[in-house]
Amino acid sequence: MKSSTPKTRRQPSIDLNRIADDFRGLDPNDPGVWPLAPRVIFLVAILVATVAGAWWFFWQDQMDTLTQREAEEVTLRADWVGKKRQSVNLDEHLQQLAEIDRQFGALLRQLPNRAEMDSLLADINQAGLGRGLQFELFKPGGDVIKEFYAEMPIAIRLVGQYHDLGAFAGDVAKMPRIVTLNNLAIERPKPGEPLKMDATAVTYRYLDEEELAQQQQAAAQAKKPR
Repeated sequence: MKSSTPKTRRQPSIDLNRIADDFRGLDPNDPGVWPLAPRVIFLVAILVATVAGAWWFFWQDQMDTLTQREAEEVTLRADWVGKKRQSVNLDEHLQQLAEIDRQFGALLRQLPNRAEMDSLLADINQAGLGRGLQFELFKPGGDVIKEFYAEMPIAIRLVGQYHDLGAFAGDVAKMPRIVTLNNLAIERPKPGEPLKMDATAVTYRYLDEEELAQQQQAAAQAKKPR
């Protein structure tokens, strides 16, 4: 019995010479009579050119706009999440704000007004005399205006013993009004003589309505374009 071997099919080969002949002598005015290969390649080229032109003139801008809108969406979502968290904790924030206002009011009440400054200066002077210290200098300076308060520096020079100077500094710190001692310098001029302390006592007062109005007017003038 003879065994038969299957016959393999022969794959058709591409005739490159024939395709090259199809591109010779093409009539550009009548593409309809062109052979199949030139027509297919020509249609593919038109399709590629159309897609490239659409991308260049239309789709590219739309893609850029889409990317920008997607980025804006991410930002808006983050803002929404943040505001949602704030709204959930709104009562707590309001309580914190009320506590801050209360503390600020308490601090503000520790600042004297302009009419009370003379009595505060007298209290500072009395604090030194009450400790047996001698004032060689007590010179209030001009007010330094801030946003809602004013600073008054006072140049002082006291003569006395070390413990008395320290007690005076403690008395100033315990005053119901805010007074700070800055630029402290203590020296003994000669052996056996009492100490001398130079310092700048700075006290604070809040601005009255007239001064606040002047501050607001000055701030508004500063914001105007020149």
